[in-house]
Amino acid sequence: MSDKIWLGAIHLKDGGGYEIVLKSLNHYKKRLRTIGNSPELKDSSSMFASILQQEAIKTIPKIDEMMKKIQEGLSDIKLLNSLSADVSFLSKALLCYESDIKKAQDTGHDYFLELLGDLRLVKEDLETIRDTLIKITEFSV
Repeated sequence: MSDKIWLGAIHLKDGGGYEIVLKSLNHYKKRLRTIGNSPELKDSSSMFASILQQEAIKTIPKIDEMMKKIQEGLSDIKLLNSLSADVSFLSKALLCYESDIKKAQDTGHDYFLELLGDLRLVKEDLETIRDTLIKITEFSV
């Protein structure tokens, strides 16, 4: 019996999904670097904020590693396939980006608007994010 094939790698490489994933990972890194300025943390206890900031610092190197693997994987599908174990991490980055776009739309808070840049442009990413979230979780039968 053969192993399942991660169809998400095909979407990343041939379907262009790598673009939105890299964009999401980059956003996730920016979000983590500025987490102390987040309106959600300003309203929470200082102990909770401190813990989140410590975790953010630990996560940033993993983001850099993922981005490097994706970029290198565009010429080596085996490297992309190795990311199948990291689908939940990739999903987290996509969901963070999606959530922040929606928060910027709904609240108009300066933090989110500055983090995202041109809201008109990033709103166009919402459909691509949804599509990629589905496709990166697919495996062959």
